[in-house]
Amino acid sequence: MPEIARLILDGKTYELPVLTGTEGEKAVDIRRLREESGYITLDDGYGNTGSCQSAITFIDGDQGILRYRGYDIQELAEHSTFIETAWLLIYGELPTVEQAEGFSALLTEQAMLHTDTLHHFEGFPEHAPPMAILSAMLNVMACQHPELLKIENEAQLLMGSAKIISKVRTIAAFAYRKSKGLPFNDPHPDYKYCGNFLHMMFSIPYHHYEVHPDIERALNLFMILHADHEQNCSTSTVRIVGSARTNLFTSVSAGVCALWGPLHGGANVEVVQMLDEIVKTGKNPREFIERAKDKSSGFKLSGFGHRVYKNFDPRARILKASVEKVLKIVGIRDKSLEVAMQMEDLALKDPYFIERKLYPNVDFYSGILLRAIGIPADMFTVMFAIGRTPGWISNWKELLDQGGRINRPRQIYTGKTLRPYVGREDR
Repeated sequence: MPEIARLILDGKTYELPVLTGTEGEKAVDIRRLREESGYITLDDGYGNTGSCQSAITFIDGDQGILRYRGYDIQELAEHSTFIETAWLLIYGELPTVEQAEGFSALLTEQAMLHTDTLHHFEGFPEHAPPMAILSAMLNVMACQHPELLKIENEAQLLMGSAKIISKVRTIAAFAYRKSKGLPFNDPHPDYKYCGNFLHMMFSIPYHHYEVHPDIERALNLFMILHADHEQNCSTSTVRIVGSARTNLFTSVSAGVCALWGPLHGGANVEVVQMLDEIVKTGKNPREFIERAKDKSSGFKLSGFGHRVYKNFDPRARILKASVEKVLKIVGIRDKSLEVAMQMEDLALKDPYFIERKLYPNVDFYSGILLRAIGIPADMFTVMFAIGRTPGWISNWKELLDQGGRINRPRQIYTGKTLRPYVGREDR
């Protein structure tokens, strides 16, 4: 017997189907509510609204679970690569050896930017935000590939995905080089995805950047952990824009714009700034923990708690060990990391944080990792975008496959009611 929810409005009962996901999540289906009753629901920020049915990523915030296509993030972090994970997200299954090698070769082939593209970098100011450059250049790519503006088969999807996933790192590296007044480094055909990015970022004339395998692995891990995260702000943006049948390049560009916001992709920058401030003041980290507990202080402890996770962020556990390993490799004793460790220890023992389940999230460690690798703070969100690109593409593809209608939220109007126009002389 199908489960039914009943809603009584103005003395009339409406029966609403109850949907159950494969992991037991339940939702009341209100898709016909307005048509049948004239009512809509109000949910500021969509915190309790399911915008779609998706088979890509599962999160259980209470249990601290994150899975891509059914695979636990811990297993993927231990055994997979970013490129294999990207394929998994887009196509739903881990690639065969032939598929993995073919996809990797295609990414290598597509790493170069079209020569007509390069002059666009000259038009950006020296200190242009890298996220602005990334978003703009994705739309430039749309201009250069009219054959991919309407994707109608698997071959076009594969090529469009490969172009975006491969070229976002090239665009990001070139944006960094421009900001430093350095010549661009062409992609190296012998390097893998993350190693090639580090080469394009840091090699200088007559001296190629030596890619340490553990640092390359750490960056690869960072990308895997950020590859998708269900219906967050930027992913929802990609789906909303894509629902208008907007092309893949522009839909991903819209995701970049949403991620740019400090409440979304900029959180790891805020963590590093906070830790640096603590180190600069020379104060005991406990003072900042106490300030965070005092609501009247106005101080926000960055990197703790999460909108979705009400338990320990599983990505933070994985990244913490990687941060410690990388710092040993590069020979940096980062005082910010020491402060981070102290703050984590204090928070995990403090009843205030325990009761509210305010555990360190992935942003708490990712900024320190990126800085240890040598990536500047203004590139942190770009790194997030590179990692999230497969998730955006997979959600865009899923939306296309589902053939859903254009997204069009409703509202509750609270403005003026009808009033007559007042002539200029009478205002």
